[in-house]
Amino acid sequence: MPPAIPIATYRLQLSADFDFDAAAAVVPYLKALGITHLYASPFMRARKGSAHGYDVIDHAQFNPELGGGPGFERLSATLRQHDLGLVLDFVPNHVGVHCADNPWWLDVLEWGPASPHAASFDIDWEQLPYRARGGVLLPIIGSSYGQALENGEIELRYDAGEGSFSAWYFEHRLPIAPERYGEILRMIVKEAGAEESAPARAMLALASRYQGPRRPNRREAPVFKSELKGITEAAGIIARGLAAYRAGPDRAAATLALHHLLERQHYKLGHWRLASSDINYRRFFDINTLAGLRVEDAGTFEATHRLVKRLIAEGKLQGLRLDHIDGLRDPVQYCQRLRRLIREAHGGRSRPFYVVVEKILGEHETLPPFAGVHGTTGYEWLNAITRVLTNGSGLEPLDEIWRQISNRSPQLEPILREAKRRVLETLLTSEFTVLTRLLARIASGHYSTRDYSADGLRQALELYVLHFPVYRTYLTASGPSAHDRQLISGTIERARADWFAADDGIFDFLRDALTMDLTKPGRTRHSAPRVRRFALKVQQFTGPMMAKSLEDTTFYRYHRLLALNEVGGDPAAQALSADEFHGMMRSRDGASPHGMTATATHDTKRGEDARARITALSEIPGEWTSTVARWKLLNAPHLLVDGDLRAPSATFEYMLYQALAGAWQPDDASFVDRMQEYALKAAREGKQETSWLNPHAAYEAGVKSFIAKILDPSLSGEFLSSLQTLAPRLSLLGALNSLSQITLKATIPGVPDFYQGTELWDFSLVDPDNRRPVDFAERAGRLDALKNPDLDRLVEKWPSGHLKLAWTRYLLQLRTELADVFTDGDYEPLEVGGPRRDHFIAFARRRGREAAITVVTRWFAPFTDNGRSWPRPETYDAALNIGGYSIEGFSDADATQLRLSDLLTHLPVAALKARFNGALAPARKRKGA
Repeated sequence: MPPAIPIATYRLQLSADFDFDAAAAVVPYLKALGITHLYASPFMRARKGSAHGYDVIDHAQFNPELGGGPGFERLSATLRQHDLGLVLDFVPNHVGVHCADNPWWLDVLEWGPASPHAASFDIDWEQLPYRARGGVLLPIIGSSYGQALENGEIELRYDAGEGSFSAWYFEHRLPIAPERYGEILRMIVKEAGAEESAPARAMLALASRYQGPRRPNRREAPVFKSELKGITEAAGIIARGLAAYRAGPDRAAATLALHHLLERQHYKLGHWRLASSDINYRRFFDINTLAGLRVEDAGTFEATHRLVKRLIAEGKLQGLRLDHIDGLRDPVQYCQRLRRLIREAHGGRSRPFYVVVEKILGEHETLPPFAGVHGTTGYEWLNAITRVLTNGSGLEPLDEIWRQISNRSPQLEPILREAKRRVLETLLTSEFTVLTRLLARIASGHYSTRDYSADGLRQALELYVLHFPVYRTYLTASGPSAHDRQLISGTIERARADWFAADDGIFDFLRDALTMDLTKPGRTRHSAPRVRRFALKVQQFTGPMMAKSLEDTTFYRYHRLLALNEVGGDPAAQALSADEFHGMMRSRDGASPHGMTATATHDTKRGEDARARITALSEIPGEWTSTVARWKLLNAPHLLVDGDLRAPSATFEYMLYQALAGAWQPDDASFVDRMQEYALKAAREGKQETSWLNPHAAYEAGVKSFIAKILDPSLSGEFLSSLQTLAPRLSLLGALNSLSQITLKATIPGVPDFYQGTELWDFSLVDPDNRRPVDFAERAGRLDALKNPDLDRLVEKWPSGHLKLAWTRYLLQLRTELADVFTDGDYEPLEVGGPRRDHFIAFARRRGREAAITVVTRWFAPFTDNGRSWPRPETYDAALNIGGYSIEGFSDADATQLRLSDLLTHLPVAALKARFNGALAPARKRKGA
C-alpha cells in the first residue's frame, strides 16, 4: 500500500490525447522516479474535447474520452501493481453548461424552478426584467438575439425518439417547456394542413387532454411524450408543420411565432456580451459555460460525490485535491460532510485519506480549520521559495526601472484598485448586481433602514469590495469567527474613509449585514434568510473578484519582476531573509506539515525554470537596466505607432523582454508562435489596450508583428545577438536557482508536487502552453541511464536538463529512505557563518535521532562571474554549524563546523543523511488533519 501521506505527488493532465491508458504507461517511470501518488486532473465526464477536464457535465461517470470505466480500471490495476496511490483533482464547485450534454442543466431549462435539479444551481429566477415569469439568461448568441432570430439561426426541432421539442442554436439545445407542447401541436397541424387525417386528430386529442397553464406537469410529461412518439405518421406531419416556426428572412409570421414561443420558456436567449451585466446564475469566475453548483444542498452533494465515495470504498482513490474551495457557500460545512463521506466509504472506520484544498492565502493569512484537510496545494510555498531566492538588494533598482517605464509608483495597491474597478464594471457586474439587490431588499424590509437608497447601498458595497484585502471570509450559518469579524470591520473602516457622501449609518448597516448581526436577538429584526443569503453570497463573490482582479488583471499590468507575479503571490513583495524563511517553515511544520509544496502547476503563470531565470534578474539589475534601454532603441523601428496608438505599450514591451528572458529557447521552431499566443493572452488579461470582451484588433496585430520582427534574424540581428549574449548567462543563473528551488521543495515541511514534465528544464508560458505533450519515453530512457550518475559529466552537460532529472530522483530517494523524517520530522534552522553566509540557507529535518540536512545556495552571481561559469566552491567562504549532528560521508570533519566548499563540491546544493547526537527534547505538537 502507498503511504497515507504521500512522499511525492506527480500531476498528470488527462485528455483525449492522453487518456487512462497513456497515464498507466507512465506509472513505471513515476515509480522509478520516486513518486508515491499519481495526482490526476479531473476525470469525471467532461464536455467533449475538453483539454483540462474542469467542465464536468456528470460527476457520476468516468470521462469516456479518457477510456471510461474500463480505462480507469486498467489504470487502477497498474497503480496497484506498482504500489502507487491516486489523488484526484475533484471539482465540487461547478459544472459545464449550455450545449446539449449536461442532463441536469437541460432539465432545468425544460422545467425551470420545478426541476428537481433547480436546487443544484444558484439561479436568481426573478431577476430578469420585463418578463411575466422568471427565467435564466442564456448568453449564447454570437450576434444580437434579433439578428440570430431573423437569420434563421435559431431552429425548433422535434426529436421523434424522445417525443420532445427543443429549440437549437448551433450546438446549443434549448428544451421547450412541455406545457407549450399543446399549442405547438395545434400550430403544426394547421400549418401542415392535415387536420382531417387520423394522426393529426390523435395529436390534437392528445393536446386537448393536457390543457392548462401547467400541463402536462412533470408526472404527466413522460406519458405525453410517449403517446406522441407512438402516433403513426406524427413525425411526418410535425416535420412539415414546423415551418410555422421556421424563422428567417422574409418569414415575419414564423419569426414572430418562434419568438413568442421562446419568450414563454424558462430561459431567455441573449447576446454573449449580456453575461457581464445581466446573467443571473452563479458562474465559475466569468466563464458563462461553467455554472456554480449549490453543493451545500444535501441532494446535490450526495449525487456529485457518489462515484468518489465508491472509489474510496474500493480502495482505488487515496486522496482528493478540492478545486476552488473558495467558490463554495460554506467550505467548513462541505469539509465536514466530505469527512463523513470518507468515513462511511471506509465502512464507518477512521482511516487515513489525503485531502488538500486549492486555496490562495495572503501573507500572514492562515488556512481555516477545515475538517480532514491536510493543507493547501502549495502556492504560498511556491512564492516563499521564489522570494527567499530573490536578491533583495536588486529589487530597488528594478523598482526604479519600472517607475521610469510605467511612469507610476511601484506601489501595487493603486493598480489593484483600478483593476478591481474594471472587473466590477465589466466581468462581474451581474454577480455584483445580484448582491446589491439583495442588500437593498434587506434594507427596505424594515422601517429603520428603508431610507437607504439602492444607489447608496451599491456604492457602499462597492467600496467594501474594493478595499477587501484577501479572497474571502468563512462565515457559517451561525456567524463569523473573531478573525472574520475583525477583517470585515477593518474593511468597513477603510471603505468609510473613502466615502464622501453623508454616511447616516449606511456602513454600520452594511457591516451588520455582512456579519449577520442584523439578525441577532434584541436587534431590529430583518429577514434572517435574506441576511444569511446575502452574507454568504458575498463570500462567494469576493474570491472570484480578487482572482480576476489580481491574478488575471494586475499580474498583467504590474511588471516590476515577473517572477513574483505568480498565483498566490504579491507582485510588490520584498525578498525574504533566511531567518524569515526559517520562521515560515517552522510555523508550517506546526500547522500544516502535510500540505503540498508546488513549484509549477497547471495554473502557474510560467514554467518553474523560466521563473527561476527571471528571479536571477535581481542579481544583475544594473546590467539588465542598461540592456533593456539598448533593446528599446534597437526595436523602436518595429513598434506600431499611429496617433495615440503604440503597440506594444511601453510597459507591455518591458513585460515581453522579461518573458523572453525567462522562456528563451532558440532551438524551438514554435517559439515565435508561442510568444505571440502568450502576448495575446497577456494583453487581453491586462484589460488596458485590449481585452477579451472588446478586442482591439490594431493593437493586437501590432503586438504580434512586433514579436515576429524582433525575433526575425534578418530584421533584428543586433537585438538577437544581444539577447543571445545575455541568455546563456541568465540560463546558468536560472538553472542554479532551479536546483536550489527543487531542493527546498523536496526537503522543507510538506509534500512535494511535481507538474508533468518539469523533471527536465521547464520554460513553459501560461496555459495552454504548459499543457503541451510531454515526452515520457525520453524521460524514462534517460532516467534508466542515470542509475549511477556521473555528476561531473552532468554538470558539464547541464543545459540538457539531465542534471535536474538525476537530482530530482536523488531527492525523492532520500525522502523515501527517510520517510518518517520528512513526513513527521521537526524543522530546525542551522547557522551558517562566514563572509558569504547570506548566500546560503541550511536546515535539518529530524525525527528522533534520524535526520537529513539541507544546504542550498542563492544569489549565484559572485560565484559564477555573473553567470559565465559554473560556481567555484572555493569562493563560497562560509561554514555550516553542525553541532549535535554527524553527516553521512563527513565523519572526519570538524565536530561543529563544516566548510561549505567541502560540502558543495559538485553541486551548489546538498541534501544528506545525518544523525543527531545531542539530547532529545519532546517532539513538537502539530495540528492533526
